[in-house]
Amino acid sequence: MADMASTTTPPPTVGFDLDMTLIDSRPGIRACYRALSERTGTHIDADLAVTRLGPPLTDELINWFPAERIDEVADLYRAMYPTYAIAATPALPGAREAMAAVREAGGRAVVVTAKHESNAKLHLAHLGIDPDAVIGNLWAEQKALALREHGASVYVGDHVGDVRGARAAGALAVAVATGPCDPAELREAGADVVLADLTEFPGWLTDYMNDQENGGTPGYSPAARA
Repeated sequence: MADMASTTTPPPTVGFDLDMTLIDSRPGIRACYRALSERTGTHIDADLAVTRLGPPLTDELINWFPAERIDEVADLYRAMYPTYAIAATPALPGAREAMAAVREAGGRAVVVTAKHESNAKLHLAHLGIDPDAVIGNLWAEQKALALREHGASVYVGDHVGDVRGARAAGALAVAVATGPCDPAELREAGADVVLADLTEFPGWLTDYMNDQENGGTPGYSPAARA
């Protein structure tokens, strides 16, 4: 892949989601929810909560706390998060290699996530993953704001909300089936490409860059979407 940067195709900027795309955040989030439950005296089914990761924290907390407490509890959770979630969270297979593939193509890799930005940065620093930029606190179509700002032509995520964000930005929607949404859901939401996980991303990127150099392939071009 090292010779891809020498082609006439502009090097890509690729956006990546964080939770369940680059990292398996379930163990850390589960531990943090359990600690939050103990701290507040409120029952939280942490095992259930980690099956529906992707949307903002407040979307989950409303299932367990009254609306008037959501902001307060969200702040408490975020303050507790570094203690309980960072060390417990591993990178998903292929995460580092996916970033490396973008760099080898001469491109930039940015992380755009719904997670609180400071906690997202802690995860990446702990795991030794060093993107060109990290933008947090954006969900679904809101992610298009950062993707457009950074000129991302591809966005990789695991949730239908990530697919919606990519489409809103006019970026290629590449989905990985490592989160709560299965391949059929991702395709139905409009994903251009569905990969099993990020271990398939470097090979896909090589093919994508080659196809772009040769004039593009309809299946890979956002402009060719139905």
